Amino acid sequence: MLKNSSCMKVTKVQPLLLSYPFDTPVRLFYYGGERTIHKRDAMLIRIETDQGLVGYAPGPGSEAAHAAIQDSIAPFLEGRTLADPDALRVLFLKGPGRNPLLTRIYCAVEIGLYDLIGKQKGLPVSELLGGRVRDRMRLYGSAGMYMPPEKYAEEALAVANLGFRAYKMRPALGEQKDLETVRLMREAVGSDFDLMVDAHTWWRMGDRSYSFETVQRLARDMGEYDIAWLEEPLPPDDHEGYRALHDLDYVPLASGEHEPDEPGFMDLIQSGGVDYVQMDVICQGGYPTGRRIFGEIARHGLRFAFHCWGTALEVIAAAHLGICWPETIVEWLEYPCYSTASRAGMYPFPLAAEILQEPLEIDGGDLIVSRKPGLGVDIDESIVARYPWIPGPWSYFSLHSPAGTWAVTADHSQKWTEGGPVA
Repeated sequence: MLKNSSCMKVTKVQPLLLSYPFDTPVRLFYYGGERTIHKRDAMLIRIETDQGLVGYAPGPGSEAAHAAIQDSIAPFLEGRTLADPDALRVLFLKGPGRNPLLTRIYCAVEIGLYDLIGKQKGLPVSELLGGRVRDRMRLYGSAGMYMPPEKYAEEALAVANLGFRAYKMRPALGEQKDLETVRLMREAVGSDFDLMVDAHTWWRMGDRSYSFETVQRLARDMGEYDIAWLEEPLPPDDHEGYRALHDLDYVPLASGEHEPDEPGFMDLIQSGGVDYVQMDVICQGGYPTGRRIFGEIARHGLRFAFHCWGTALEVIAAAHLGICWPETIVEWLEYPCYSTASRAGMYPFPLAAEILQEPLEIDGGDLIVSRKPGLGVDIDESIVARYPWIPGPWSYFSLHSPAGTWAVTADHSQKWTEGGPVA
């Protein structure tokens, strides 16, 4: 590994969009409509320096993010001396970063700057973020996309057999079937396995979305099966509703992955409406936001769980921040379980693993975070040629009532695209 104590300059920033198309679109039916998935998208950010080092970061898999990096962030970084990512960010905030959307994307690119500094200094990124307090991060296997109750139970057991100690799924089958799903999953995996119920679909069901009273009943009844948490059972911006539901003390609640900014996170934390705060480092402010909200989470006696819904590079990027805090504060890291010919999962997305030359090390359901310099992983750049970008939305939601179809145009889950239905 090349090491040099002298300052290095950024010479090139490349946002590389990638797509994995499905041979046949995946059609998923739920209580309020249908979801169709045509492909999965990702972004690999590549940063070159005058010392010959190359840094990498995962980015939002969208054309809007690509344009933001290419048109604003790359011109800002190229030619600048890279010694302190925090100092560069301050300069960015005084210029293009006055646009908060650009700042969030910049914070994804910044992960690559940390990767570069770590490689230059011979240190893992975790040591640049305050210093690791552990080498392991607890994972939960995340899959469960709109299936009959018995299929969720089968998948929960399959994920447990992969060595994970927790499974997260997404229900949307109607009140009784959603509860039946939780019962069957608990019967399948036993009492020593954690189950997370991600109800983000409940505000995607249009006129059939669950009322507060229905959510209250489901929270009460699901609590009888000792689930680890109920995630986003109400619209994400309804912090008052979360506090009212939390006061009933039926089940632990989780939310945060749709907070638009840092004040939103602070209000969620301080409102007393959740037990677990969630954030995605790729699209919600990166390392800076995480470092600021973790202290507030600790002060309020809450816990944190990473949202992660993309590639293995995203998983390891998040882990380097998480292991700088004890597991009593930063407890969970989401690990998307994609299917292969020999492994259970929601659907195939091979580039998610193939972006790395070697697979991540997982032991007993924990991710082992390498002490190698930078992010501690080697990127297989051949994926750029093997998975060329395919323009357009990757997923669509079609509602029964009100009738309409909405597109999802980034790899992070969104409520709907701006401007309403596309058809």
